[in-house]
Amino acid sequence: MPGGDQEPGRYYVGVDVGTGSVRAALVDQRGILLAFADQPINKWEPQFNHHEQSSEDIWAACCVVTKKVVQGINSNQIRGLGFDATCSLVVLDKQFRPLPVNHEGDSHRNIIMWLDHRAVSQVHRINKTQHSVLQYVGGVMSVEMQAPKLLWLKESLRETCWDKAGHFFDLPDFLSWKATGVTARSLCSLVCKWTYSAEKGWDDSFWKMIGLEDLVADNYSKIGNQVLPPGASLGNGLTPEAAKDLGLPAGIAVAASLIDAHAGGLGVIGTDVRGHGLACEGQPVTSRLAVICGTSSCHMGISKDPIFVPGVWGPYFSAMVPGFWLNEGGQSVTGKLIDHMVQGHAAFPELQAKATARCQSVYAYLNSHLDLIKKAQPVGFLTVDLHVWPDFHGNRSPLADLTLKGMVTGLKLSQDLDDLAILYLATVQAIAFGTRLIIEAMEAAGHSISTLFLCGGLSKNPLFVQMHADITGMPVVLSQEVESVLVGAAILGACASGDFTSVQELKCVKTCPHSALSEEDAPAWTTCRLQAWEPAQHSGKLRRPWQE
Repeated sequence: MPGGDQEPGRYYVGVDVGTGSVRAALVDQRGILLAFADQPINKWEPQFNHHEQSSEDIWAACCVVTKKVVQGINSNQIRGLGFDATCSLVVLDKQFRPLPVNHEGDSHRNIIMWLDHRAVSQVHRINKTQHSVLQYVGGVMSVEMQAPKLLWLKESLRETCWDKAGHFFDLPDFLSWKATGVTARSLCSLVCKWTYSAEKGWDDSFWKMIGLEDLVADNYSKIGNQVLPPGASLGNGLTPEAAKDLGLPAGIAVAASLIDAHAGGLGVIGTDVRGHGLACEGQPVTSRLAVICGTSSCHMGISKDPIFVPGVWGPYFSAMVPGFWLNEGGQSVTGKLIDHMVQGHAAFPELQAKATARCQSVYAYLNSHLDLIKKAQPVGFLTVDLHVWPDFHGNRSPLADLTLKGMVTGLKLSQDLDDLAILYLATVQAIAFGTRLIIEAMEAAGHSISTLFLCGGLSKNPLFVQMHADITGMPVVLSQEVESVLVGAAILGACASGDFTSVQELKCVKTCPHSALSEEDAPAWTTCRLQAWEPAQHSGKLRRPWQE
């Protein structure tokens, strides 16, 4: 372990706010997850493409899960707390009270969620400016970023929201403020979602050009004028009020946060693979693509020098791994798409009943059912006549077109359980083909990717993992700790505590030639389970008609 004078029994808490739930973990100084808890959170969809949440509801859920994971632990041994969350927009007034982001005037619903697509008109106008900041988001800003949402609020809710607003937070930064009273923003959220530059800061001309010149006033106080790197310690640590809410000791270190996907990328991209016979052993960390796959999927690749990839976000400096440039590809719906396709099928009630009878999830049952119907051929070829185009919520990258729609071709009149299983398979394959398209765009721009490192809920599905290996033609590695996002959040708390000198010390890969650590000093946080999935020999034949 680095820092040989460390006492045994030091613990760190990581809190992850996802789309549908809040999760927390207690992690020890070796990076081993000791306790886990989760709590669902509310979502509202008052109209199509409007998705809202409540910051009060989310904070209450954070309090429930943190209290659970530290039960029975000596509070003196808890050293740090780290948050990650979806890149949703939180709106508060000048006294830090919630403001409504809806026409109904319901201030309880004060968050515009990341997947909200209400600001379509605004993002089109922003992209028509062709401002220079757009080159750092693949050339086209996404409707999921914060600038178009802010412009929508100004144009649509001027009196009830915009004129009263005192603070606009990315959700991860709201959580760190709630815990410490410090309004500093994380470099991760501002660089990746707000057009902030790690090197140049805010660009006044951009905000003035798009009609949000009022945000420039008072040195950007409403959106952030103190910016800290992820893992930096905030203020005097956890306030007494927040400590009581969370069931944690007052004064423990609280870290500047990360976006949830970036926490997963941090938690998985540094996996140590030495001594396990993997093809990626000895290769630089820049040859890895971290794929964080849940409700949506994010594809994280890092480089020593900036690489501009059309249709792929970035390059962002030090937004995930300190000292490296980040490119972030993504698919707007993946887990949500699979649920949509399966749950909307006529055979879904039958599937539910049979899965329940076997005490299985519906997806475990579908995977076994596919094995029953594949006969002599590889399972991937069951979809030879059925194809899915997965852009049901637009294309995030590399086509970067929010107007694209989904498509299914090859449907028959039958709608039995076999048909449902094959449609499910075709949807999983379509997502994997989307990953391959992102990889091809990144490699064409200068990345050299050889291995996929997966984490997130979908990485627990063996069919999803194998299809990614087969369709990309690359091996897939799963780290020992499947909850990589929570490990990434706990890493932040460990860094903020001062027990480690930096995030880089905690997670730099032992084989990385840029590591300042010797192999003897490298931390044990990077243990790998080494469940490696190799592409099947027939994988090169898995193609779609439009690829011929």
